[in-house]
Amino acid sequence: MSNPRASAEMLPPTMMSQQMLATMGSTLASFMFIWAIIRQYCPYELRRFLERYSHRVTGYFYPYIKISIHEFTGDRLKRSEAYSAVEAYLSSNTSKSAKRLKAEMVKDSSNLVLSMDEYERVTDDFRGAKVWWVLSKSQEKRFYKLTFHKKYRDIITADYLNHVVNEGKEIRVRNRQRKLYTNSPGYKWPSYKQTMWSHIVFEHPATFETMALDPEKKKEIIEDLVTFSKSKDFYARIGKAWKRGYLLYGPPGTGKSTMIAAMANLLGYDIYDLELTAVKDNTELRKLLIETTSKSIIVIEDIDCSLDLTGQRKKRGAAEKGFSEEEVTLSGLLNFIDGLWSACGGERVVVFTTNYVEKLDPALIRRGRMDKHIELSYCTFDGFRVLAKNYLRIESHEMFEEIEKLMGVTKMTPADVAENLMPKSPNDNPEKCLLNFIQALEEAMEEGAKKKDEEIKEHQIKRFEPSKFHPTVKKLSQFLEFHLIRKERNHLHLLRLNINQTLSRR
Repeated sequence: MSNPRASAEMLPPTMMSQQMLATMGSTLASFMFIWAIIRQYCPYELRRFLERYSHRVTGYFYPYIKISIHEFTGDRLKRSEAYSAVEAYLSSNTSKSAKRLKAEMVKDSSNLVLSMDEYERVTDDFRGAKVWWVLSKSQEKRFYKLTFHKKYRDIITADYLNHVVNEGKEIRVRNRQRKLYTNSPGYKWPSYKQTMWSHIVFEHPATFETMALDPEKKKEIIEDLVTFSKSKDFYARIGKAWKRGYLLYGPPGTGKSTMIAAMANLLGYDIYDLELTAVKDNTELRKLLIETTSKSIIVIEDIDCSLDLTGQRKKRGAAEKGFSEEEVTLSGLLNFIDGLWSACGGERVVVFTTNYVEKLDPALIRRGRMDKHIELSYCTFDGFRVLAKNYLRIESHEMFEEIEKLMGVTKMTPADVAENLMPKSPNDNPEKCLLNFIQALEEAMEEGAKKKDEEIKEHQIKRFEPSKFHPTVKKLSQFLEFHLIRKERNHLHLLRLNINQTLSRR
C-alpha cells in the first residue's frame, strides 16, 4: 500500500506549486461564496455587529495604529489645512526616498512642487519612532494614512504630528508667492466679495545689499528685523502682541519705499499697502486689520498727508468718495496700531513713512507704537560706493577722492545719485558716468550756494528794517553781508579750480 505523503514528496516541484495554487484558489473561492451568502441573507444589523467586534478582536493582536488625514472635511469644499501642511512636509522630507512622484504648481507657490504619487509609501523617523505614510484614495477623495507602532502613541500624537504641521506650514510660507495688497474704497466693495483687499504678486528685487545706506545702520536694522521674526516666545512671555512698528522719515528720494521692499524680501513677508483716504471710518479700518495675515508688513506711506492728525475730520465731496465726510480719526488709527484689535494675529510689522516727521502727532510715533525711528537722509560717500558697485560694477576708482570731497559739501538724495550714475547709452563707460556725476555735484553745489545766499538775504530782510536804523548801522550791515557772500563764493571757486586742475592733468 502506497503512502500518500511519500508519493507527494516524489512529485516534481512544479507540480507541487500547481497543487498548492489550486488548493488556495478553491479555498478563496469557497470563502468568497460564503461571504456573498452572508452579505445577501444575513441582516444588516448582524453584519455591522460582526464587523465591529471583528475589528475589536483584531485590534488586540494587531500592534499598529493608523491615522487618516483627509484632503476635504465635512460638506465644505475647502481644502484641509492639516492635509496641505502634511503634503508640504512630505514633499520636502520624503521626495528623495519616494519612487513615484508627481510635479505640480501649487496655488500661491513660486516653485514646482514634488509630492508623493497615489498609493506611494514612504517612511519617516522621529526620535527613534519609525512611521509610514501612504497617499490613498477612496471614492475620488484623497487622504494621507499614517501608520506607526502602538508603543509610540504618545510621541506621535503629542509631538510628531505637531512637528509635521508646523514644519509643513513653514515650508509653504517659504515656497509661496508673496503678495502686495491694496485696499479699495468701501463703496466699491461688491456684496459677493470675500475680502476687502486686492493683490498682485510681489516681485520687487530690492535688498539691503543694494541699498545706499550707512553700513552700521544697515546692520542694525537687519539685526533688529531678524531678532523680531524669531521672538514669538519672548513676546508671549512679556505679554505683548507680536508686532513691531517702524517710522521711516527723511526727504523725498531717500529710499523709504525701497527700504520697505528690502524688509519684506529679508523676512519673506507679504505687504499690505493701506490707503487711508479710501477708508470710510474706524470700523472699516478695523475690518481691514482683521483680514491681514501673519508674516506681513502693513504700510501707510506719507502718513502726514493721509489723515488729519489733529483728529479733525476733513470734508469731501459726495461725488468724489460716495460719502460726505471722512471719519477715520487719530483715535481710530492709534487703536489700529496698538489697541486690542492689533493683537488678532501675530508676526506683523507696521511701517509709517513721512517726509516731515515734525508734523506728526507725538502720540502717533511714541515708542510702543513706532518702536524704531529710522532717518533716511541724503546720500553719503558710503552710500555712493554701494550705488557705484550696483550700477557701474566698480568698487574703487581714482575719481572717488574728488567725489568724496564734493559729497561732503553737497546734499544729494540716493535717487539723484543713482540717476546720474546710470548709463544712458551702450557707449557709456564707468569713467563717463563718474564725470557726469561730478558735473551734477558741481551744479548742485552752485545751486545750494545760491539758495543759501537767498535765504540769508530773506532772513535779513525779515529781521531788520533798514529805515529804523542809524546810517552807520546800515553801512555795517551791508559790509558784513557783502563779505559773507564773497567768502562763500571764494570757497566754491577754489574747489572748482582744484577739480579742474586735477582733471586737466589727465
